[in-house]
Amino acid sequence: MIRGYSDHAANERTFLAWVRTAISVIAFGFVIEKFNLFVLTVANANSLDAERRLQLERLSGPLSRYDGLALILFGLALVVVAATRFVRTERLLDHQEAHSPDDGRAEVLLSAALALVVAGCSIYLALG
Repeated sequence: MIRGYSDHAANERTFLAWVRTAISVIAFGFVIEKFNLFVLTVANANSLDAERRLQLERLSGPLSRYDGLALILFGLALVVVAATRFVRTERLLDHQEAHSPDDGRAEVLLSAALALVVAGCSIYLALG
């Protein structure tokens, strides 16, 4: 029997939840990248009138070319942070002495950054 099995299992479940979140963020980034590519392709079509073409070019403005890439990189950063925290917690669980709990700043900062990126993308799409 593994000593402290429930603690190790909880650590693994937490790690998998963070990885699942990271995969979702990366997938959302890919969707935005493909959408931007679609909008640019439609905007460059010759059959569009000037007003419609201007609207599409404004929708795929200079920042929209990087928001999908930002989400992909953010998702990769989430995987790295999750793996680092998993290994650190795994080592702390194996020690005999008691350890003080982590303050959780990294999780709060990552969650806030994710919320800001998604809110920014949503506002940009709503105004565009």
